[in-house]
Amino acid sequence: MTITRRSLVGTAALGAAMATLRGSPLRAQTAPLTRAIPSSGEMIPAVGLGTWITFNIGDDPQLQAECTAVTAAFFAAGGRMIDSSPMYGSSQAVVGRGLAELGRPDSLFSAEKVWTSSTANGPAQIEQTRRLWGVERFDLLQVHNLLSWEAHLDTLLAMKAAGRLRYAGITTSEGRRHDLVETIMRRHPIDFVQLSYNPVDREAEQRLLPLAAERGIAVIVNRPFRQGALTRRLDREPLPGWAGEMGATSWAQMILKFILSHPAVTVAIPATTRIDHVRENLAAAGGPLPDPALRERIAAHIGGL
Repeated sequence: MTITRRSLVGTAALGAAMATLRGSPLRAQTAPLTRAIPSSGEMIPAVGLGTWITFNIGDDPQLQAECTAVTAAFFAAGGRMIDSSPMYGSSQAVVGRGLAELGRPDSLFSAEKVWTSSTANGPAQIEQTRRLWGVERFDLLQVHNLLSWEAHLDTLLAMKAAGRLRYAGITTSEGRRHDLVETIMRRHPIDFVQLSYNPVDREAEQRLLPLAAERGIAVIVNRPFRQGALTRRLDREPLPGWAGEMGATSWAQMILKFILSHPAVTVAIPATTRIDHVRENLAAAGGPLPDPALRERIAAHIGGL
């Protein structure tokens, strides 16, 4: 998925969508699947919104308006979790401007990260991020890609103990450093772990997903579409007729349903630049999910293409 996909959605359509969304309360039009955060029991919609690349658009006012429209559509479809990072360029500021324009919806579940090799600069980076978002406190802070993880995790756990943070976690992506992730999950009281998982990237099934279920750790799935490469490849192929057994009308929905059908997965966070894709992604969290046999059929079919 790249910024050029914005060309597929016209300015007029975006303006109409924003006008409609601004004219009505930001409440869910549907009721997507929710999952419990194990450490608290809080229920959260199983599809969130990622911002890697898609929200890194600088100060361009047109692109900001498009990101705000995507965010508005996300909340209107019942979404809550928005995930970003200091690594994502201008994404944090873009999220913050969009939230301000939308009146900072009460349903927001803010998920951010600390990402700096300087252990001393962690708190200052977190505070800068908070100002960019314009929130009083974050719901979730994560140590991004385990960078200087020991000191930063201590900071996050101290913030949580002081009531300045609700949940603490760690992240990895693309199958990297799973051994260290497993060690942290076993030894530290984290609430969330974020990792990559989809029908063709299944390493997390071997140890991390079972361990998350065992330890009561929520799982956020990043890169569900391999940054769009997987869906772009599959969109050249016909969707199998049996996709209807799980209510999937697109490859993206089939992939998300595969991910969400794993009982250890709490939230998947696809990123998008398009309002129709936001709605499509949230709709994947409604209707039936594949059973184990259908999960294997999905993986085998996609793997063979």
